Amino acid sequence: MKIPEFCRRIVESSWFPGFIIAVIVFAGVLVGMETSPSLVAEHGTLIGILNKVVLAIFVVEIALKMTAASPKPWRFFTDGWNVFDFLIVVVCFLPLGASFAPVLRLFRLFRVLRLVSVIPRLQVIVSALLRCLPSMFYVTILLFLVFYIYAVAGTMFFGANDPVHFGGLWTSMLSLFRVVTLEDWTDVMYLQMFGSDVYEGYNQSIEGRTVEPKAQPFLGALYFISFVLVGTMIMLNLVIGVIINGMDEAQKEVADRRLHELLSQGAEGGEQLHREARIASLRQKVAELSDELEKLA
Repeated sequence: MKIPEFCRRIVESSWFPGFIIAVIVFAGVLVGMETSPSLVAEHGTLIGILNKVVLAIFVVEIALKMTAASPKPWRFFTDGWNVFDFLIVVVCFLPLGASFAPVLRLFRLFRVLRLVSVIPRLQVIVSALLRCLPSMFYVTILLFLVFYIYAVAGTMFFGANDPVHFGGLWTSMLSLFRVVTLEDWTDVMYLQMFGSDVYEGYNQSIEGRTVEPKAQPFLGALYFISFVLVGTMIMLNLVIGVIINGMDEAQKEVADRRLHELLSQGAEGGEQLHREARIASLRQKVAELSDELEKLA
């Protein structure tokens, strides 16, 4: 048996991904142990040896994958996840001195992120999030416009009564961020509804500030309830819709890539007669995935 074929069998075996996942989790545990001074003082040498063993396993993994891609080993770098794994391993070999020890520990922590490249489902989720970035940008612009309009209105309506939360445009936007996270937002609303002289909802001193108490029960309730509905409910649904759409596109991309890989393998191995069966099987899987996404939506 040739070496590339032997390496390919190892990489494509059922136990290999599980073994790599276990090593990645173990590497994360080692990084967590290094945060404890007592553990480092007592078992520092052992932790260092185990870190080297983990790094050696990662190097062997990359070597196996590159050899399995022979006679075209550069195909290993055509997959973005393989490039990600390669960079994380290479960084650990940088000749950093003792002054850069915290940086080296940080790069060791990044090895935990390799779970994303090993687990296919995580790859789909990350790919979906990356696909969502352009759409999320426009959702962010819309959310900023909503914040800006409400911040200007809040400064005009409630600035005199509540200078702590609505004393200026920047302060108003920061207060609205607190409201949209639903963190004690009712205190801010009650201050405007009942007036700052009746409802004591401040968590800081207002000495030196000019306060003109004014109760606005209807306007205060309308302002905050409408902002919570628009900023929290509607925007959240928009974000969820964008992510679900990105998940659907990522699933289709993975299915297409897998189809291309199978067809390539069939062309190289002389399995031309099985192409149609593979295409039909993959199309059925894509249809099943689409049905599952529609059920989730």
